Amino acid sequence: MTRIPPDARFPLLRALALAGLVLAGSSGLAAAHDYTAGSLKIGHPWSRATPGGAKVAGGYVTVTNTGAEPDRLVGGSLDEAGRTELHSMSMQGDVMKMAPIEGGVAIAPGETIKLAPGGNHMMFLDLKTQLKQGARIKGTLVFEKAGTVPVEFAVESIAAKAPAEGGAEAGHDHSGHKHAH
Repeated sequence: MTRIPPDARFPLLRALALAGLVLAGSSGLAAAHDYTAGSLKIGHPWSRATPGGAKVAGGYVTVTNTGAEPDRLVGGSLDEAGRTELHSMSMQGDVMKMAPIEGGVAIAPGETIKLAPGGNHMMFLDLKTQLKQGARIKGTLVFEKAGTVPVEFAVESIAAKAPAEGGAEAGHDHSGHKHAH
């Protein structure tokens, strides 16, 4: 059995403790991807990686209104895109239809909206470069009342899907809205 001399134990323990703190801290930074704007809680803005030469990409995010007043997501931007639009997506028979959402997406008090693949989403148009998995790209979300909020969109796998629970429109009631589909 090998014995570690007593004077060598502290540097080894210190190195292990430091390594643990570094790993714990870096995983927290990677996971911490939420923003607050007034009473709006903005969770994990993201996009998918794109193939080379792609000119469009989708943007996804969850926004919860914890306040007493409604707000509305009316736009956004991505540094690597020429322009950004809010879009709806729906199926008409076997045909997928996508259309701009005029007037933005309402966020009532206590409500959570999810922009996700297969549902409402941001459309990043005229991409200037390929979006590569692991990148963080600066952008904004623009709200009617909360204003312009700087965010970073995390670029996920090209095959990334929406979270299984809740779906693209969980918690969002469209009964009072008129969207072009």
